[in-house]
Amino acid sequence: MHTRDEILRASAAWVWFPRDSEHEKTDLQLVRYPARFGGGVRASQVDSDSDAAAVLDRAIARTKAWGERELRFWTNGSDRPDLEEEIRRRGAEHIDTVAVFAREIDGAAIDVPPESTAEVVRTIDQVREVDAINVPVWQQQPLDEAGLRTELDEVVSGFEAGTHVRVLARLNGLAVSTGGCTIVDGFSRLWGAATLEAARGRGAYRAVLAERLRVSASLGATTALVKGRTATSAPILARAGFTHYGDERAYLLRV
Repeated sequence: MHTRDEILRASAAWVWFPRDSEHEKTDLQLVRYPARFGGGVRASQVDSDSDAAAVLDRAIARTKAWGERELRFWTNGSDRPDLEEEIRRRGAEHIDTVAVFAREIDGAAIDVPPESTAEVVRTIDQVREVDAINVPVWQQQPLDEAGLRTELDEVVSGFEAGTHVRVLARLNGLAVSTGGCTIVDGFSRLWGAATLEAARGRGAYRAVLAERLRVSASLGATTALVKGRTATSAPILARAGFTHYGDERAYLLRV
């Protein structure tokens, strides 16, 4: 099991770069999301000798230079300087909070109902089922046939390399939930969990969680790290033995 400091550093270093995104790393990390994921710019990982106003000014200028009008800023306890007060002062809207959770993978036991099953994604049909879950949950555009094939190639190559895994869960045979994990420095980063609204509360998310932990252990990970939304997955994670290490908040600033 990693130490508390290692867990917090790993959480701060965790950034998603969607396929076809653009990104820039200076004294903070900026990622321009493709239209399929709603566009806009995500900012995080502040490490600067400048004051908060100057850092935020640079982020806004880059957002405008990219032709975007929405800047989403994820705060973290390790930011230097802390931009949260300056972001709020400029009228940003608090839009999301995630709780940082971690637990030792060895010996993890998740209570999964018998009608819930989970499997590792390896086929184009499974990728289609994953997309059919992600589109309504994340309000994103569906993949076309070429996109599905590209997604399959990434899923399979990541699994074969032992770095990325995508899981699909079913309730009585119907695909209703999905999630992935990435193995980095002994951590299994659990990401992208999504469950169709009509299927929530019936164990599908727990099936996805249990399968990701099982596969992660087989790939050599020792600590599971996840950012759970306080209104949905966070209570399940707490019951599954995960420890809460702090919160990260997202703010939307229209520029």
